[in-house]
Amino acid sequence: MVSTGNPVVAAVDGSEHALNAAVWAAEEAQRRGAALEVVIANDDPARADYVDKALHQAADRCREHAPGLRVTEETLSGYAADELIRRSEYAQVLVTGSRGQGGFADALLGSVSKDVATHGHCPVIVIRSDRASTTGPVVVGVDDSSGSRAALRFAFDAASQRGCELVVMQMWREEGLLAVPLPPEDRQLVQDAIERSLTEQTAELRRNYPDVPVGHVARRAHPVAALTDASADARLVVVGHRGRGGFQELFLGSVASGVLHHARCPVAVVSDPESR
Repeated sequence: MVSTGNPVVAAVDGSEHALNAAVWAAEEAQRRGAALEVVIANDDPARADYVDKALHQAADRCREHAPGLRVTEETLSGYAADELIRRSEYAQVLVTGSRGQGGFADALLGSVSKDVATHGHCPVIVIRSDRASTTGPVVVGVDDSSGSRAALRFAFDAASQRGCELVVMQMWREEGLLAVPLPPEDRQLVQDAIERSLTEQTAELRRNYPDVPVGHVARRAHPVAALTDASADARLVVVGHRGRGGFQELFLGSVASGVLHHARCPVAVVSDPESR
């Protein structure tokens, strides 16, 4: 990727989990040729000393891990989710831990991370594990919606940056709790159609990213379960902010929300610029 000049933003809260997320963000900034902004939100002046210490610790950890990386640090005054959403307006990506711990635990609890993933203006990457893998493929879930096309572009870029395989997954199932399973012959027709759809969805990007080996997976399965299983061996899972299906009215789609809760690797939630 050619850097836009905008930074990668890492949100921290003083927990070890958030420190690990900040280090992950430092590596992402290096891959992108971008600066790193380490930020912490504080809506309680009584915590100022704690906040300053936590912020400096995180920024110093990033500098040690990525010598030569330009790292800045800033305290944001206000509620964490609101401030991070505002900061996402000019970030390339915003990286958070999935939860907070310790004396400032309420700054990045799961609810805050979910709020930022729901309303962020840039791709939001939630670090689900203290030991994020540096091996394995990038995995992306698609459904041929405009949101999943934005996620697919992001995933190709991420795989190219990392020099790894991209696995593109599209799942299908009979809709509705009372849906009758399709007979085998109809099931095969759907399977064939999904496989053709995957080839069509990735055709242009495969031409634009000839360095990225691409695997297609079309599967009759629940998308959250299938992407969660794939996350066990992945270095990053990418999902669209919203997709097709019965939950389009939600701000954060049911698939994105489910993967955020259950994936075993970092998860990137990519919103569709056309929907904003």
